[in-house]
Amino acid sequence: MKFTTLDIAIVIAYCIGIIFIATWVSREKSNRKKTTEDYFLASRSLPWWAIGASLIAANISAEQIIAMSGDGYVIGLAIATYEWTAAIALIVMAKYFLPIFLREKIYTMPQFLEKRFDSRVKVVLAIFWLAVYVFVNLTSILYLGATALNALAEIDMFYGMLFLASLSVAYSLYGGLKAVAFTDIIQVVLLVFGGLAVSYIALNEISGGTGVVSGFVTLWNEIPDKFDMIFQEGHPFYDKLPGLSVLIGGLWIAHFGYWGFNQYITQRAFAAKSLDEAQKGIIFAAFLKLLMPAVVVLPGLAAVMLRPDIENSASVYPAMMELLPAGLFGLTVAALIAAIVSSLSSMINSISTIFTMDIYKSLKSGTDENDHALVNIGRITSLTALIIAVIVSRPLLESFDSAFQFIQEFTLFFTPGIVVIFLLALFSKKATTLSVLFAAIMSLVLSLFIWYFYPSIPFIDRAGIVFISSGLMAYIIAYLQGYKDNERATNLSDISFSTSSFFNVSSLVIIIILGIFYATWW
Repeated sequence: MKFTTLDIAIVIAYCIGIIFIATWVSREKSNRKKTTEDYFLASRSLPWWAIGASLIAANISAEQIIAMSGDGYVIGLAIATYEWTAAIALIVMAKYFLPIFLREKIYTMPQFLEKRFDSRVKVVLAIFWLAVYVFVNLTSILYLGATALNALAEIDMFYGMLFLASLSVAYSLYGGLKAVAFTDIIQVVLLVFGGLAVSYIALNEISGGTGVVSGFVTLWNEIPDKFDMIFQEGHPFYDKLPGLSVLIGGLWIAHFGYWGFNQYITQRAFAAKSLDEAQKGIIFAAFLKLLMPAVVVLPGLAAVMLRPDIENSASVYPAMMELLPAGLFGLTVAALIAAIVSSLSSMINSISTIFTMDIYKSLKSGTDENDHALVNIGRITSLTALIIAVIVSRPLLESFDSAFQFIQEFTLFFTPGIVVIFLLALFSKKATTLSVLFAAIMSLVLSLFIWYFYPSIPFIDRAGIVFISSGLMAYIIAYLQGYKDNERATNLSDISFSTSSFFNVSSLVIIIILGIFYATWW
């Protein structure tokens, strides 16, 4: 579908508007320069709605919208398990991990590990995250975003990536996390509205104009195999979603690694006004995760009936957008751009925070490096990361059929070890620096061993095996070192893990809804 003048005007208005709003919300009083807390943690002043919206806006980007719609087309509703079960991981993070992190007043996740262990663990994890964020996350967001723009408006891939990177810089480089978080509520509204508009019109077309409920029932009846949530061994996609492992196995390692111990996500909660405000925001995000399959997976399911001849799964969502009328098409394109640039901005803010606070500041320890200088280093880091990602995106990702699966499989080489390290850092008094470093090494070595010699083992199952093995390795090393309480162990005696009635009731509602979903489409 070609852009109409109205569509172009809407997209331009969005781009100008988001830059203006971001600049306005992050302005400072005259003669006051931003501190590191202002720039990297939004002055620790974020309200619950900004935290929840920012979590989803950071999470849902091109690799979710484009790739999960494509996986919905190829695999079916089962891919929604990544969204739905993530809501439980968010609840666990808010109740059991966040109270400890907020008490420590940290900027970054590696900083917490330095407090619990030492600088070696901090540096290893900081370098790992910088590499993953730049060469896996940034590249995939840019590549898939540019793929969508190419399909929708025939924009050259390189110029599409350059446009997305430039827009991200324009609205987030000056204001930092505050600019990102306070505009994310707009991004999320656009994202949800645009995705639901695509789903609504697709289902209405399937029903022949008799409504979305009728369209959904028709879809369910016509392609029932696409609605199976739990695959049996022998299913064509069992290697990607191996049966009950998605509910009781290795998928939880991926969830806790992402939602519990990932700077890109937790930084929003670190910036909260209070623990209670952060927990409300996370519950808000958990409810939105229940809605996300209707936004990112349902268009792919509808395409099975409406566009059964699509060969490239990355073309599914753009093809479904062609159903939209002028004006609504432009608004949905703006929503897609919003999702992409929001995730880009969140990612580069986390990259700049880790590099500045964990790498650069450590190298400059003992020197007089003021806050304003550190903020400028963060801005330079953001620009550098984006430039690198634009250069390497195409050669890195063009060889992969599914960028979403690429992200999951690559990060799961390391994630089991990271989850072991953080769980021990939070709750074990016996863990030592050497024990968690060995756990990290075990995670990578064993993951590569299984991947190479036993490729038939699904990567989600591999994550579970590696997690248990890495934890056992950490225990053995700590035992050989005397297995005694560590003086730097996290003090849990003054931590309250009790939560508000609102949080508890909301958590129960989320669990009940999930139970209904899985009971319906088992």
